This record gives sequence, C-alpha cells and structure tokens, in this order.
Amino acid sequence: RVPFMKVFGGANQVLPSWEKEHPGLAKEVDQICQFEGRHRGWDTTRVNSDLSCVGTWEIIAEDETSRTARRPDGLVKIFVKGSNFHHQTIEFPVKCRADWDRIKAEFLDPDDPARFPADWEEKVEEYRGRDWPLQLTHRGVYGFPRVLMGDEALAFAFYDDPAMVHDIMDTYTDFAIRLWEKMTPDVDFDLIECWEDMCSKNGSIISPAMFREFMAPNYRRIRAFANAHDIPIVLVDSDGNIEKLAELMLEAGVNAMYPYEILAGNDLDEARERLPGMAAIGGLKKEAMAEGDEAVEFEMERAAHLIRKGKFIPGPDHFVQSHTSWPQYRHFMARLREVVLSTPVEA
Repeated sequence: RVPFMKVFGGANQVLPSWEKEHPGLAKEVDQICQFEGRHRGWDTTRVNSDLSCVGTWEIIAEDETSRTARRPDGLVKIFVKGSNFHHQTIEFPVKCRADWDRIKAEFLDPDDPARFPADWEEKVEEYRGRDWPLQLTHRGVYGFPRVLMGDEALAFAFYDDPAMVHDIMDTYTDFAIRLWEKMTPDVDFDLIECWEDMCSKNGSIISPAMFREFMAPNYRRIRAFANAHDIPIVLVDSDGNIEKLAELMLEAGVNAMYPYEILAGNDLDEARERLPGMAAIGGLKKEAMAEGDEAVEFEMERAAHLIRKGKFIPGPDHFVQSHTSWPQYRHFMARLREVVLSTPVEA
C-alpha cells in the first residue's frame, strides 16, 4: 500500500490557534494522527544547501505589527510579528552581475565546513538505521535565482543578461552536486527534491523554450547524479498549475512532482493518465477540511481513485489554512488514513 504521510508541515507542526485551544498538542499531533515516516513523511539532512556565512539579521525598522530586517548578503524582509510564514521580501541580494559575483564568492562555497552539523557522524549512524525516506536537497534551478533576484528582475534578466542567468543556474547545480558528493559515500538517499515554485494558476512563469534552454540541462545533470547513486526519485515542488510544467520536467528526467493545487486548476486524474511516468504527491483540496463532511468525502473518493491508479501518495495540496480548526484537520486526516489503509494499488 501507499504510505500515510503528512506531506505539508514539519514534525508536530500545528497552527498557533490549535495549540492555544489544545495546550500540548504541538508535542503529540503526529502521534495522534498516526502519520508514517518522519517530518512530513520524508525528511532532509541538516546539511546547509543554501547560502552560508550570511551573518545575522539587523533590525532596521519596527512597529507594533512588524519588523524590517537586513541580512549581510543584501536581503531585506518585512516580518509579521507572531507568524512563522507571513513575511515579504522588499529588497533582493542580486541586482546586477557584480552582486552575483559577490554572492558566489562569499556565500556559495561547498567546502565550507560550517555547512555540516557538528554531530554529522552521529547523524550518519542514525540515517543508516532509518526506516523512512531521506532526501538530498536542491534549492531549485529556477528557485535559487528567484530567491536571489525576485521574479520580476529574473524575468528581465532572461532577456537582458541570459549569460548571468545561465551562470547562476549552472553554478548552483555545480555547488549542489559537489555537496552531495560529500554525503553519498556515507549515506544512501531515496530522493532528490528540488524547490521551484515557478507557476501561477496560469501555468509556468517561463516559456517551454526557456525551460529547455536554461533549466533542462541542469535537470539532466541532477538525473545523471541520481542514476549514478541509485537514487530512484527526482521530486520537484512547485505551487500553481503545474500540468504543462510536468511535461517538461518529465522530459528532463524528473519523475515525481507535488503538490498539484486544486484551486490552481490542476486535474490530477487527467495528468496521471497523460503522463504515466510522472508520480504525484498531495493533490487533495486543503480547503475541503473546513467545508464540511460532503467536501471531505469528495476528496476521499478522489484519493482512493488515484491510489488505485498507482504512483500517487495522497495529502493536502499545501499548508493547512489558518481558519481550519484542529477537529476539522483531525477528521480529514483520520478519514484519509482509513482510505490509505484500505485501498490497494491496482496499476
């Protein structure tokens, strides 16, 4: 059977309102829901695959509801107080080639020993004895420059300075592979996950031609690394409508995607029929949790149907919405567990 995974949210992660109404829930929600695996079902190492040595945040403005902070790499954000997820980038680190050259030289050294946790040897022993999936992490062929530049500046750069975009994408993949090469001699991995978030409800932010020119060569390198190290899954995370993007990803060597957000217009049943080689995770309308029993049961019927077809792990199509109550979430997950345990894969 397929595993029963949380998919979105870390270990024992709860909404603040749930913990306020049910003190102690944050220590046992995973046990109550009987999720399988670890973290969200699969887990990452604690090896830093992002910029390193970026220093600490400097508060440059603050009021009753938010604080604005700058990091030494040039990133400036507004953080909403009392929230883990509500923040906005107002200044990006890379505005020109000189900025990128500085970032590359100062913050993207794969040989920086601080990238590995101090207890790495103990972690290796833990990983060797695990019974849950473990990933290697790629910050995204598109996702990494997006975080450095922002979507708008990156969109212009594809035309105004394509050589720089190529360099950012290629350099980061070089960096990631060098980091992975330090880890794979000691640990067997189950998947490589790449974070992209490169779609809206209207589809991919960049064209198929741009994908094939800028991104596909890097994904082929990722797939080649996976094949050389017996890693069966290359998984891509992208919000929005990913149906057309999935075609391009499959062509470039990716064989699993998530989360197939329903309100973005994804038709997961059709996508699985059209692309049988592309596995899927998520795909259940998170809004249904707060919409009553009929909406929940509709999603359970969809989950059972998709499980039978194979290459599908069901779960919410993104993080739980803030107005969803703990009883609503618990009911949705209890029903989903029943469906997972009782539905065989027929494909």
